[in-house]
Amino acid sequence: MSSDSSSSSSKPLPPGMVIGPDGKPCKICTAFRNWKPRVDKSKQPPNAPAGQQKTAAMMAAFASGTGFTASQSQAQSQSTIGVEPTRPANCPPDVEQLGNATWTFLHTTAAYYPEKPTMQHRVNMLSLLRALPVLYPCSTCAQHLGENMKAHPPDVSSRTALSKWLCEEHNEVNERLGKEKFECTIEKLDERWKDGPSDGSCD
Repeated sequence: MSSDSSSSSSKPLPPGMVIGPDGKPCKICTAFRNWKPRVDKSKQPPNAPAGQQKTAAMMAAFASGTGFTASQSQAQSQSTIGVEPTRPANCPPDVEQLGNATWTFLHTTAAYYPEKPTMQHRVNMLSLLRALPVLYPCSTCAQHLGENMKAHPPDVSSRTALSKWLCEEHNEVNERLGKEKFECTIEKLDERWKDGPSDGSCD
């Protein structure tokens, strides 16, 4: 191993940075906010565009959990501490965007899966799910999913069974990430992924 690689590997990693199977920082496994360094507003030139300053203050309020209702003084004080960078729309996906898109696709596919699937439906769905631990770009996510699928194999016997299985898998990930769990009843799942709320707000 060269001294170059050993010195780079001995450097402490930024918080939230994930190492890939090649031993290097994994961009697709890491959230954008952990990949890009925080911006210290106190070190920015005073002639920074007003729009940029306002956006930074808003992002600081949002990142601190105070949301968009934070007072201007709160937002300004947070902006001097340092704010997470705003991810440009034309960037490749990070782990969060990829995860959200994947879960949306899988839950929606399950919502429209037949209640009485044919053998071909079952084979195709199992092929899709079994391909994820092999092909998913985030290697750590793929490994976790593969281990979970071995412990709790996919249930493709019906639309209801598949929807609930996916919900439980998603909740396992949410729990690991410290996120709120979703209620895995078919009524709640259909409301979220197929029919929308009964108040018609999504119609």
